[in-house]
Amino acid sequence: MPSILVVAAREDWPTDRVVKTLTDRGQQVFRIDASDFPQEATLTGYMDNVHKGWTGSLRTSHRSLDLHDVAACYFRAPNPFRLSPDMSQPERAFAAAQARAGFGGILNALSCRWVNHPWAMSRAEYKPVQLAAAQLVGLPIPRTLITNNPDEVRAFARRIAGPIICKPVASPVFIEANELKTVYTKRLTEADLDDLRGIETTAHLFQEWVDKAHEVRLTVVGERLFATEVHATSPKAHEDWRSDYKSLKYTPTEVPSPLKYKVLGLMRDLNLSFGALDFIVSPHGEWTFLEINPCGQWDWIEHATGLPIADAIADELQGVIA
Repeated sequence: MPSILVVAAREDWPTDRVVKTLTDRGQQVFRIDASDFPQEATLTGYMDNVHKGWTGSLRTSHRSLDLHDVAACYFRAPNPFRLSPDMSQPERAFAAAQARAGFGGILNALSCRWVNHPWAMSRAEYKPVQLAAAQLVGLPIPRTLITNNPDEVRAFARRIAGPIICKPVASPVFIEANELKTVYTKRLTEADLDDLRGIETTAHLFQEWVDKAHEVRLTVVGERLFATEVHATSPKAHEDWRSDYKSLKYTPTEVPSPLKYKVLGLMRDLNLSFGALDFIVSPHGEWTFLEINPCGQWDWIEHATGLPIADAIADELQGVIA
């Protein structure tokens, strides 16, 4: 029976929901976390000039998957490989590189439906790539500067002649002193512009502030678009809604028809079958694209609105046309 391979962190609740949806439909699912390899899982891959593609298997202590049976793969932020603690640091670095090339390489070579393919995800995670692709398909974007030069930031602010914001170019999450911390979007004041110490230490992303009535989280699965208005009821959330989830209210909405085709064009250009997109909607109803996360969270949106996102992901993996 064709199987769906799920590669995700063990503790990922949205993945649990998708797996349950698939198994409730009678679908064969093989789930693995990259951290299972190589200590709790074995990989065997074989290639010759007779069979097409890689043959072999993935095995755990209680299950086995024939690589030729994989009809689709749901790839969603697995944990890093867990290597032997007896290794030295150089040995661990070497072994991790071999695991990535071997385990990861064979998975990447599977000819099946993907949500999403790791290569496509890796490319789409670059904000400069996202913005260039969005501009190419005609989506409105904020004027943007990426730099580590304080003088360029001040010149950008003068050109904008209005408020500007600063936000991370990559993931906003980091760990310090065993505590998970998040860097939120910040609207810069005149005092901030006068004192830009630290800007030169790395790349920073600056954008013009776009006046908003609300924001929209648009979850795209295949050709299906699930849009939700995100209304902030606190000043902190109005600046960055991730900073105050308790103040948010959600309302399902529709995407304007001209934007639908541009969004689907963006998905095609980035080779994604799933994406979580963020838009600002102005008081006049104009939509401005901010970013797309190829591994974005969606479970809380489904819980708040009832939008059938898990079903749509299961449909995409099974090749069901909605």
